[in-house]
Amino acid sequence: MITFNLRAMRSQLFLSLCLLGVLASPLDADTGLTIYSSSEPGGVPAELYRSVNGSSVISGRTVPGFAIVSDERELDLPAGRSQQRFSDVAAFIDPTTVSFVSLTDPSTRILEQSFQFDPVNFRKLIERNIGRLVTVERVQGDQVGSTTGILLSASDTLVIRTADGAISSLKDHSAIRFTEPSNGLITQPTLEWVLISPRAGKHRTRVTYETDGLAWWSDYNLVFKPGRDANSGTLDLSAWVSIVNKSGTSFRDARLKLVAGDVQRAALQNRLRAAPEVAMIAAVANDAGFSEKAFSEYHLYTLGRRTDLPDNSTRQIELFEQVRQIPAKKLLIYRSSERGFGGEILDREFGASSSHSVDVFLEFRNDRANGLGVPLPAGRMRVSQLDEVDGSLELIGEDRIDHTPRDERLRIKLGTAFDVVGERRQVDFAIDTRARWLEEEIELTIRNRKDEPAEVTIVESLFRTSRSKIVRQSQDSTKLNARQIQFVTKLPKDGEAVVRYRVRYAW
Repeated sequence: MITFNLRAMRSQLFLSLCLLGVLASPLDADTGLTIYSSSEPGGVPAELYRSVNGSSVISGRTVPGFAIVSDERELDLPAGRSQQRFSDVAAFIDPTTVSFVSLTDPSTRILEQSFQFDPVNFRKLIERNIGRLVTVERVQGDQVGSTTGILLSASDTLVIRTADGAISSLKDHSAIRFTEPSNGLITQPTLEWVLISPRAGKHRTRVTYETDGLAWWSDYNLVFKPGRDANSGTLDLSAWVSIVNKSGTSFRDARLKLVAGDVQRAALQNRLRAAPEVAMIAAVANDAGFSEKAFSEYHLYTLGRRTDLPDNSTRQIELFEQVRQIPAKKLLIYRSSERGFGGEILDREFGASSSHSVDVFLEFRNDRANGLGVPLPAGRMRVSQLDEVDGSLELIGEDRIDHTPRDERLRIKLGTAFDVVGERRQVDFAIDTRARWLEEEIELTIRNRKDEPAEVTIVESLFRTSRSKIVRQSQDSTKLNARQIQFVTKLPKDGEAVVRYRVRYAW
């Protein structure tokens, strides 16, 4: 007989159901986990890893990533054909990716498989016992009474037919006793197999599968220390990875790998494939951080120690030790427009107005000479600066980076300058449609209202046609590409600079 206490039901359901014969999670499991992420760098919302009133806001299906799980366990198998349950798998498993091998006897194989993904709850347990004999206990003051009979209904209240034929409707009750076992109910997502094994006894088995509900991303914390002038300084950089697990199961003492790169996946309706071999993770040394290596066209980060990833949790792990004193440069960049290219734009007034904003960037190089020189996974870079008055760190900007190889230059946008502004003005325009040319003269004015000198880079788009030529200019420019040029100008404190150029377009 199973006694079910309704007051503790929601928190202790599984404890009562352990009599139902569902396989428990084995204690000798050895789990490896390789996580792939498709999250937008730095774009994971807080709702992804927080709960509201104890309930998850976002389903594991919407987590922007997936994982390959390698689960080694010991199973006691009879010779010949048998039915087995493999429990404690992820709720968001793709059962078409399951791969099974007996390391003890490779000739053991799965003939049939089903995935039981709808675990028991209180309502299912009650409905399973409709038409069966039950005993319902009720508390009335200091007395505990009980009613035994056939359970007829359990919609709003429990309807019982007792042995004398009376029908009772019981709304308030404290416990239910089930007199017949409810075989077949499961308490957690479970794979059910028909196995055939030539050899009886204990088998060390390895099961790999793919599951949704896991993702990882990088977070970088940088502290900028200005140098002798405001346009240069150094950075201290710390790197962390955040891992969210909403897969429906916990991974204890797991071997962990993270894959950085854009891995192509087939559309969901076409995804029928075996689990990749990348899930077969070799043991690594204890108490070590992440090691990195190239893997196919991606980068693989292997944690040198085991870790726990509880379900419905987020864990932060240091990606690499802090790097100090990275040379950095602050850039002020004025782009009067971000117009697209295409066709001929002959209208005189087009592009006459402009933005006044001057953007602020921080630039440094990811190379060994600066203490880095490692592939940086996509993520968010948050830059702070020390306020020397009280010694506190204040945020001065944050930006997202894509996967960045070593020896590449990073440019992080911090925001918009407060005391430096720009202005673009068209001072002359001439066009000859028969001869198919036009000329335009542009004046660019930069004003610096700071109490210190500033250097501003002006980026101009030659957007009117695909064929252009600078006729004259007040200072030398640099050609960035076929449609963009840039000027670098130095401004004194509380001063301004004016740059002019004339461009001829043809079509």
